[in-house]
Amino acid sequence: MLNFDMQIIDLVNKIQFPLLDKIMIFFTSLGNAGIIWIVIGIVLVLRKETRQLGVLLLTALFITAALGEGILKNLIKRERPFEIVNSLKLLIPAPISYSFPSGHTASSFTAFGVFYFMNFRYKWCVLILASLIAFSRIYLNVHWTTDIIGGILLGLTVSYITCKVFVERRVVESVDEDVF
Repeated sequence: MLNFDMQIIDLVNKIQFPLLDKIMIFFTSLGNAGIIWIVIGIVLVLRKETRQLGVLLLTALFITAALGEGILKNLIKRERPFEIVNSLKLLIPAPISYSFPSGHTASSFTAFGVFYFMNFRYKWCVLILASLIAFSRIYLNVHWTTDIIGGILLGLTVSYITCKVFVERRVVESVDEDVF
């Protein structure tokens, strides 16, 4: 697995250039602490028509953070790429937590999953943003590709289960496309 991760890191490092560095720093900053997804969740909660969806999103984000940041990272204790490969250039401050799974990616794909499973009109826009945030973590040498894959799987799994529980308990109905 490390060989696969190293090949991807090497490939991504070959496409780095100053303008793309700035773009990737911007996208990664959107994912810091899941803030963009939390803000979207709060905005959804503030609108009566989307309140239930906002509560669902915030709940799923909380569960993802608890599992990923609180449990998995501390159980697995995987080192980050820049900690193993000294030649990697770090363009952002060094994260202090462990590498697996990527928290930025997990929260981003939790948001995408909630919007996808609840049929939110803008789900594909959310997927594009989530993907850019995830890729930025590899580009910036703070995550391995398998950390990103783990974050995607965690986010989609939590969002699926959370949506299923909310809908089965009739806490929230599937989102009507006309609302958005």
